Amino acid sequence: MQNIYFHQIFNELQQFNKIALASLAWAIIVGLLFHFLLPGEQEMKKVDNVIYKTMEPKTVVTTYNPPEQFYFAGEKVPLHIPDVRERFDREMHVNLYYHSNTILMLKRAKRWLPVMGQILKKNNIPEDFKYLPLIESSLANAVSYRGAVGFWQLMEGTAEEFGLEVNNEVDERYDPIKSTEVACEYLNRAYRKFGNWTNVAASYNMGMYGLQRRLNEQQVNSYYDLLLNSETARYVFRILALKEIIENDSYYGYEFPDKHLYSEEPVKQVMVTRTQNDLVNFAINQGINYKLLKRHNPWLRTDRLTVRSGESYTIDIPIINKDDQDSYVHSGK
Repeated sequence: MQNIYFHQIFNELQQFNKIALASLAWAIIVGLLFHFLLPGEQEMKKVDNVIYKTMEPKTVVTTYNPPEQFYFAGEKVPLHIPDVRERFDREMHVNLYYHSNTILMLKRAKRWLPVMGQILKKNNIPEDFKYLPLIESSLANAVSYRGAVGFWQLMEGTAEEFGLEVNNEVDERYDPIKSTEVACEYLNRAYRKFGNWTNVAASYNMGMYGLQRRLNEQQVNSYYDLLLNSETARYVFRILALKEIIENDSYYGYEFPDKHLYSEEPVKQVMVTRTQNDLVNFAINQGINYKLLKRHNPWLRTDRLTVRSGESYTIDIPIINKDDQDSYVHSGK
């Protein structure tokens, strides 16, 4: 009986040893795998470095301080006032890092700001006002939800008051040159009222009556001292920021070849004294296509132009190389 008992114990011990040996073997195998397949502490640091370098940003985000002194239309901006400096700083950074819009404005500025500067000078308006249509429309023939149109965002009533034609076929608010002339008339009228160009700029956003009412209510004389709605409170500072960025574009990192900018396109002027019932054919007869006609004369709003007796219109026709003419014109024959 004892022999059977000891034999049973011996078999159980033998079975336990087999399990223990198998477990030990697996532990050794797993340990070897961890040792040879996973990097050690030194290797882990290298991996960390590789990951860090992969995730390293391509550009360095930085901040810019506003200039210590700044002028708009010959008038000093009171940057020593904390909220004035902060509002200027805000618009600088908003526009500096709104890359796509700022780049497009810089490209368009090459084409339009020189001619606008000449019109402003002719009308005795400070040259700094050429930056105003950049914040109004980004130098594009935009239409606002309020119905303001063109580079200078003129309302229909204002345009007609200053002599522009606005109807179904013709809307001269879309004409960058004529709308600039009208803007000059407004700005001169506002200056006669306020005697201060900064206030004039603010009034372009909220109207002469609106600005004067706020000045009276708050018993101050300067835009910089007014508590205003968010849009007008930012308005002049947006002009200041774009002036600073455009005049110092390379300093702020906006560098691209001159050929990347949009240049003025040469045109010839054709006087039209008779009604044109088909501007598509009119364009083809001028050696261009309808798209180019409308590109250079966005004030033409339909495909016809009614010319009343004794009146005329001047239409810009782009000058293109004869070799390229076939690519612009299709006669349909």
